[in-house]
Amino acid sequence: MKELDTLIKTVAEGLKSMAQGVEKLAAKVETISKSLPADSTRAKAKPAKKAKTAAPAAKKVSRKSPAAKDKPVTAANTVFAIIKRSKKGVDTNTLIQKTGYDRKKVANIVYKLKKQGHIKTSAKGVYLKA
Repeated sequence: MKELDTLIKTVAEGLKSMAQGVEKLAAKVETISKSLPADSTRAKAKPAKKAKTAAPAAKKVSRKSPAAKDKPVTAANTVFAIIKRSKKGVDTNTLIQKTGYDRKKVANIVYKLKKQGHIKTSAKGVYLKA
């Protein structure tokens, strides 16, 4: 029975000290809220959002993504552009000179472009736009 009484007393003392701590915190919150301007208090309810009106289509600006602007030119696109500009066709040596790629890379690109149907062969080593 004595053990129960001592336990109850310790619990009661703990609750009293907690209550005092909460009262001190409440007092600090009140002093802080009084020192803030009236507009910045959080207790004030947020104003209702206004409905947005539709802007005229003329004012809208289309924005390109940064990836679309800075898209790197591929080697295949470079070779295809050279072939596309030529009326009589371009041979392999000309492609090597204009692009600066080695012979194997040019051959691989030409092979891929032929498989895709972008170019055709007019003579051995001479390529035209399809």
